[in-house]
Amino acid sequence: MAFVTTSDGVEIFYKDWGPKSAQPVVFHHGWPLSADDWDAQMLFLVNQGFRVVAHDRRGHGRSAQVGDGHDMDHYAADAAAVFAHLDLRGAVHVGHSTGGGEVAHYVARHGQPQDRVAKAVLIGAVPPIMVKTPANPGGLPIEVFDGFRAALAANRAQFYLDVASGPFYGFNRDGAQVSQGVIQNWWRQGMQGGAKAHYDGIKAFSETDFTDDLKAMTVPTLVLHGEDDQIVPIDDSARLAITHLRNGTLKTYPGFSHGMCTVNADVINADLLAFIRA
Repeated sequence: MAFVTTSDGVEIFYKDWGPKSAQPVVFHHGWPLSADDWDAQMLFLVNQGFRVVAHDRRGHGRSAQVGDGHDMDHYAADAAAVFAHLDLRGAVHVGHSTGGGEVAHYVARHGQPQDRVAKAVLIGAVPPIMVKTPANPGGLPIEVFDGFRAALAANRAQFYLDVASGPFYGFNRDGAQVSQGVIQNWWRQGMQGGAKAHYDGIKAFSETDFTDDLKAMTVPTLVLHGEDDQIVPIDDSARLAITHLRNGTLKTYPGFSHGMCTVNADVINADLLAFIRA
């Protein structure tokens, strides 16, 4: 397995498939998952001739289960260490949920200054900020995220099973086609990571304000969001984020859930490919 060691000594796992001479498409996963959550997109795009790269965030998946650094500054710096090691140029960076925040933070603070980024895609992403604040009155109350922390601390395994079985993929909706394999794969990825990283990561994805990152992004940016996203509500995320982007395009999907990259992979893959090739 391939790892990069960061400047503070953390081993970050990554996958790197496809021709090294091809344009890179880089994936940033959501909480509390791993690079495996991008299987449908990576397999599709590598078969289209692209180089595809994805890493496990610190404390997640196969990366080191360290006790600290579970904040967006470290997440973006860790990603930058991987991409510098691979010397990726002209990359398209794709982030889902928390990974969308990581993309914004990385592109604004590392990728653009280092001239490594060509385009960005934010899918079901948390920017500009999830929690309710005086400046973000439509956000979710802090008590929602306190509830996540309490559920994780009390019984992480059951909490993750409940999330995957219900709101993440919209499996709690009438008429939903429930996949036990999808549920178990989500649970597997979550339980592979560290409880401390996941606990601290709730603050990172809910309280980080990405407004300045969005404003600093100049590369073409595609924002994709499901209109029935029960995890990251569209009105408090994508529809606000697009107002801060200088070069952004918003596309929404009626009825699609937070987990649309998996359960609606055919639609999302086609739209990703069209944007990358445009």
